[in-house]
This record gives sequence, structure tokens and C-alpha cells, in this order.
Amino acid sequence: MLNEAKTRKEIIDHRLKEAGWNVADRTQVIEEFFISVENKVVNEPKTTYNSEFSDYILLGRDGNPLAVVEAKKSTVDARVGEEQAKQYSYNIQKQYSCDLPFCMYTNGNDIFLWDLENYAPRKVFAFPTRSDLERMVFIRKNKKPLADELINTSIAGRPYQIQAIRAVFEALEERKRKFLLIMATGTGKTRTCIAMVDGLMRAGWISRVLFLVDRIALRDQAAEAFKENAPQYSIWPQSGETKLATDRRIYVSTYPTMLNIIENETEGLSPHFFDLIVIDESHRSIYNVYQNVLNYFNTIILGLTATPTDAVDHNTFQLFECEDGLPTFAYTFEEAVNNKPPYLSNFEVMKLTTKFQQEGIHLNTINDENAFNLRTG
Repeated sequence: MLNEAKTRKEIIDHRLKEAGWNVADRTQVIEEFFISVENKVVNEPKTTYNSEFSDYILLGRDGNPLAVVEAKKSTVDARVGEEQAKQYSYNIQKQYSCDLPFCMYTNGNDIFLWDLENYAPRKVFAFPTRSDLERMVFIRKNKKPLADELINTSIAGRPYQIQAIRAVFEALEERKRKFLLIMATGTGKTRTCIAMVDGLMRAGWISRVLFLVDRIALRDQAAEAFKENAPQYSIWPQSGETKLATDRRIYVSTYPTMLNIIENETEGLSPHFFDLIVIDESHRSIYNVYQNVLNYFNTIILGLTATPTDAVDHNTFQLFECEDGLPTFAYTFEEAVNNKPPYLSNFEVMKLTTKFQQEGIHLNTINDENAFNLRTG
């Protein structure tokens, strides 16, 4: 059984090192960070001060606090430290007039990340790197209101496509992190997604996107669609690339490829590397081993599917935190067909029969060899 000191030394220090933090380097990590807390007593002119000590403070390259880490011993629920870490974050912001640090608490086994005033606490796979936290701070400070962001209608300009994008934008403004779009085949799911990504990039909400598909042919098709409609964003992989590059904006990958990357220790891909993951045909491949990809990454998730709403199973709605039958946005085949003018053509079932079905087989209509075979079995 490990006490708090041993948990820190034997587990937490190691996990911070895995994320690139050098605990011995005080320009990166400060242990037992002193926090002076101001206490003003009502009707008393005198102000007193209490002292607090945060277990770890993670520093940016500019020396400012990026995150607070509150440690608990391994046998205690990490969430016991939630309120304590929260108060440390607010007190540090007040004392140093800096950006509000991210709030983290851990027992060595479980790590929770809390982006105070933005999202609820969530369990994460590993500590963020310094680059992760600096990017997250930059996004938090510089993102623009999505209601003011124009949609590039040359990419996706149909009314229902714009409605789909606005529905996701509104949900993002409400601090939701998971979304599901159900759009009939042929109505432009990929183009809608590209226009949405473009809007989020320009508004400063995201800087890296992972587009996940279940087949190589779909990967190539999606990559070409991004190149054609949003050529200003660098894409991985380029032709012939096999090794992961970390300087791109758009990543298009199959599930097996991305699973191999996150399971390969030499790749060292942080769970906080992406700001958005798009799952194409999200009802198909996310309930088996590839669920591990979503479990690994701490990010906003958008699911796309052409499966009709009433055919999408309960698990899909649950995964994207939607009520059953109520996706973030839906545009059906019937709506596309009945639009004036129609966006899709309806189909008719034609019953056709062949001459063989109509007339059957007669010995006098086949050659002698086949007739002999029929007679002899």
C-alpha cells in the first residue's frame, strides 16, 4: 500500500515524465508550490493570509502556471482532490494575475482534467504535454464566438448543410463535447464536415483534426475531398508517407492505423494531440477493439452516419450523449427527395424475370451433352 508521498514518487512522477515533464527541472515543474491565500474579515481593517501548498505546478515556457496537479494516495479515489485542486487554481490565478490554470487531480492510477469555467471534469488517459497545455490555453484565450463565424458556402452551401453546421456550433457554445449528424447518402456529409472544420479552424476553436474511417478507400476519398475543398490545411498522410508527422492540421486515418500508432510507444502520440475527432459511418466500427481509439483521446467528437434515425441503435445515441432518436442534426432521404427542387431522386423497385424463369428448361432446347447430363444426374 502506497501513501501519498510514495504514490507521487513511484507513480505520478513517472507518469509526468512519460508526458515529457522533468520533475527535477523547476522551470517545468514545481513541487509543493506555495500559495498565499488572502482572508478579509468583515468589519476588521486587518487582512490575514493563510498558506497552501499545491503538490505540483506545471509551468509554460514563459514561466507562468499552466496546470495544478493535486495528488492523493493510490488507495483513495482521485476525485477526493477535486475541490482542493479547484481552489488552488483560482488562488494561483488571483495571486499571480495569470490565466486560470487547468485543474488536475490524480491518485497515480486515475487522472482527471478540469478546464474550469468551460467543461466538466473528465478522466483522461495521461497527463497533457507542455505543448498540449499551451495550445489549450491559446485556444481558450483566442477562440471567437461561433455565431459570428461565416460558413464557406462554396464548400457546403445547401440550407440543410448550413443548418447541420450551425447545430454543432450552437452545441459547442453550450460546452457540449459530443455530436451526431445523421444525413442520407448523397447529401454531402463529408463536404458538410469539411466546411464545419474550416469554420472551427478560422474561429480558433481547433487546430488539429482526426478524420477516422474504417476502410483505406474511404480514407483516400476523404483526403482528396479535404485537398479539393480546403487546400489551405496541411494533410497527413501525403502520398507515400507511413511515419506519423506531427506538423499537420488534418489527419485522415483508418481505425487500425490509428490504433497501431497509439499502441506503439515509439510514436509517443499524446492523448491530447487532437482537438476534434470525426468518425465517419459512426454506427459501424466503434463498438469493438477500435473503441480504444476513442477511449485514448481526450477531445471533442463528431459522429457522421447515413443510417436512418430509426435504424441507429441505442448505443450510438448513448456514445454521442444524445437522447434516443434525437441526434444533433438529421436530414433524411425523404426530406432530400421531397425538397423543391429535389436533392436526391427517389427509387422504384422493378420486378424483372428472365426467360429462364418464365419458360423453365426443356430438353429440346438444350444441346445433347447437357441433355445427357440432366438425364443421368
